Amino acid sequence: MPIAEKLVRPATLEDLEKLPLTWRGEIIDGTLYAFRRPRFVHADIEGLITADLKNPFQRGRGGPGGWWILPEPGIQLPRAPELSPDVAGWRRERMARPPARESAIAVVPDWICEILSRSTASYDNLVKRRFYSEIGVGWLWVVDPRDRSLRVSQLVDGKWVELGLYGEDEKVRAAPFEAVEIDLSEGWEGLDDDNQNENEGKGEASP
Repeated sequence: MPIAEKLVRPATLEDLEKLPLTWRGEIIDGTLYAFRRPRFVHADIEGLITADLKNPFQRGRGGPGGWWILPEPGIQLPRAPELSPDVAGWRRERMARPPARESAIAVVPDWICEILSRSTASYDNLVKRRFYSEIGVGWLWVVDPRDRSLRVSQLVDGKWVELGLYGEDEKVRAAPFEAVEIDLSEGWEGLDDDNQNENEGKGEASP
């Protein structure tokens, strides 16, 4: 199945429901984008970022609070009836309380973090980066496990302005979460094994 599923009509939530259980999908501007669910490294980095931010910025433990921080939230917007960034955050001044039970979030996030993988890198860097600027996401983090980096951008006058590119051993205070220092060196555990498995699997047919 291709990453961008081309249909003769706009994609719907019913099209998402037809995806295999091992796949996840999003719909942006009528196009269904489908990809395999995250593997260990991707999921681990996602969990670490969520943990680093949730206590200080959502729960106010060791930080200022004032945010909601959620991994893979279900968001429904006019141009995207199904959108689920890897991690997203909302300032409580814009979303004072969670939506009603079983309801999707209908508020554009203030901050989004995407974690690149081989299957989603082009989608994240081209389609979603452009879409996030168009809908007014304030800050975007992009984590690239391949070069062990974090790229931080802020939306200024409708365009992304890069605030910093940080490497694997750095301790950073990255916008909009400068109040807490994050040690990037803690986020790459398991990558060496992952790279070894990738090299060993080259040339094999995909299942």
